[in-house]
Amino acid sequence: MKSSRYVHGTSRPEQHRLALLNDLLNANSLEALALRRGQRALEVGSGLGHFARAMALAVGPRGKVVGVEKSARQIRAAQRLPGSRGPRLEFRSGDARALPLTPSEWGSFDVVHARFLLEHLPDPLAAVREMVRAVRPGGRIVLEDDDHDLLRLHPEPAGFRRLWRAYVRAFAATGNDPFIGRKLPALLLAAGAESTRCTWLFFGSCSPAPQFPGFHRNLMGVIVGARRQLVKTGGLSPAELAKSLAALRLWAALPGASIWYSVCWAEARRPR
Repeated sequence: MKSSRYVHGTSRPEQHRLALLNDLLNANSLEALALRRGQRALEVGSGLGHFARAMALAVGPRGKVVGVEKSARQIRAAQRLPGSRGPRLEFRSGDARALPLTPSEWGSFDVVHARFLLEHLPDPLAAVREMVRAVRPGGRIVLEDDDHDLLRLHPEPAGFRRLWRAYVRAFAATGNDPFIGRKLPALLLAAGAESTRCTWLFFGSCSPAPQFPGFHRNLMGVIVGARRQLVKTGGLSPAELAKSLAALRLWAALPGASIWYSVCWAEARRPR
């Protein structure tokens, strides 16, 4: 049976990076998701709960958001967030491939959403099929995920291309799919949904824009959090990794340094 492992682990620095990632991306994701007041939404792979909480605010007091997360540690962290308890937001422990829903909940959600989840699953299609089952006829399934081939830095720091290729190899070696983003519409179709659109959400910045340091910290965290795997399966020596990371740290101070990346977005409806 296929297996996968989250390459970044569950350390406190990684939890801080995930919180930063939410700060950088949530506003754009929420705008694109276009939730309406009173809707019922399911967030699969809710993680630390930041986006599920934003969704709950968007659907209002007559709406409901259910967040499903496999990690008990992340559920506990999510439940400590201000506004995370109440009738409009509920977190449940469960697997994306076997959603913890009651019989009456299947086929009842207006929107089912997953972000940065499928890339970490050994059988992403099984999870998408569960999402299609969970949404009502005519309801929306929205997937956001990575395609690691899209990342570009300018000017490119010394050694970065080799560093990023090593990261992609290490990511794949732990059972993850670094190119899942380009496959999202095909997964929705295979799960029985009717695709309605695919697009990108820009995820980048340039120096000296106010958000640029956050994007740089996130990129550093992605690589540093996987450093053991980079050496083990990525093909980099510890010395090469240290040198490339040092160059990436110095690069952030360059005027006009820019990070270019996009999150893949695919949307579909369950047939009526």
